[in-house]
Amino acid sequence: MRAVRPLHRLRPARASLRWKIAALAAVTACLVVAAVGVLVHVWTARDIRGRADAQAFNAVYSAMDVYRRTGTLADGAELDPAALPAALRHPADGDRHTAYDGRVEGNLGPSVWAAQRTGGPGSPVLAVQVNMSNELYGLHRLDVTMTLASLVALAAAAPLAVYGAGLLARRLRRVSETASRISAGDLDARTGPTKGRDEVADIAATVDLMADSLGQRLRTERRFTADVAHELRTPVGGLLAAADLLPPGETEDLLRARVRDLRGLVEDLLEISRLDAGVEQPVRARVPLGAVVSEAVARTGFDTEVSVGEVIDTEVTVGEAPGAGDATTVETDPRRLERIVSNLVVNAHRHGAAPVEVTVEGRTVVVRDHGPGFPADLLLHGPRRFHTGATERGSGHGLGLTIALGQTRLLGAELRLDNAPDGGAVATLRLPA
Repeated sequence: MRAVRPLHRLRPARASLRWKIAALAAVTACLVVAAVGVLVHVWTARDIRGRADAQAFNAVYSAMDVYRRTGTLADGAELDPAALPAALRHPADGDRHTAYDGRVEGNLGPSVWAAQRTGGPGSPVLAVQVNMSNELYGLHRLDVTMTLASLVALAAAAPLAVYGAGLLARRLRRVSETASRISAGDLDARTGPTKGRDEVADIAATVDLMADSLGQRLRTERRFTADVAHELRTPVGGLLAAADLLPPGETEDLLRARVRDLRGLVEDLLEISRLDAGVEQPVRARVPLGAVVSEAVARTGFDTEVSVGEVIDTEVTVGEAPGAGDATTVETDPRRLERIVSNLVVNAHRHGAAPVEVTVEGRTVVVRDHGPGFPADLLLHGPRRFHTGATERGSGHGLGLTIALGQTRLLGAELRLDNAPDGGAVATLRLPA
């Protein structure tokens, strides 16, 4: 048996909204932490450089004063040191100048030099070096501390983000489940009151309002269908009785056939109205599935090939040994089962093409024709009353599959429609265990 497609639309796999929101919050937090860390690092580095410049500037000022008064060098001052940056070796004037030296030599890290010529052109240059190792080490510790604090804060905020996103996702999931139930036919499904006054609450209220409006319109439509069917039943019966009084002939046969078609349409409308109203209840009995299907096919009057395989019933009656019961029976409503099978067979002959094959295997009944197949719209949305789909599948009032689907739901069974790869429509009925 070929795999078949369910009547409902398959939903693509998607990532949970909770994790999307949590990931977005984590990424945002990381960006904020990175931005703050970079700004603090840059500002602190500039402050360290500025203080080092000021310290070197003041130191060379003091050293120059001592050198000019006493002719000696103060602690830390040097004349034309070999490590002096090239920019300070030959100052063009007698002013004080500073320069940054990023070289690392021994225990000395990056430093700031300040230098001033002691006299006129060609005189020695007095220079002072201010080491920045301690300040830069403090900056490194600040960076590490901020990184660790950011990681701790992120680890604490992530669960809160997941929890908050979960609350929002649960509210949205509740609305989505309600909409899915309404789409599946449960017109009494409602989201109900939701916490908060936000967009989610507005969506929930809108879905409930839509369900109320849709339910009211469907109830009005069903009531109208039932009323029309009931009103037509009596005059159609009178027409059929009047047709019986006509003299035999071609006109009488044609009129009788049209009246019978009209009566069948009225009976179908009444059946649909009862199914919509939910007043129908199955009368279950243990019956041989193959025999019921064969009898239903025979009553259609169409030439149909029926293949009945072995039906294995796994149910065991109390006090009865396994396998001792009737191995070819199922528990269902035989009248409704015949209705489903006959509608599927008639639909296959009317809108498909021969040969039409009916296969019974286990609790599954498969009806297949070799016509153009079901139209894509029917496979996507399911059977709809007064809608026959593609024109190449013939004409009709489109109630056969609708009734079959309604009776299937009443029996708790499953009806799937699909097209065979090599052409033809396939209807698969699976009875419940």
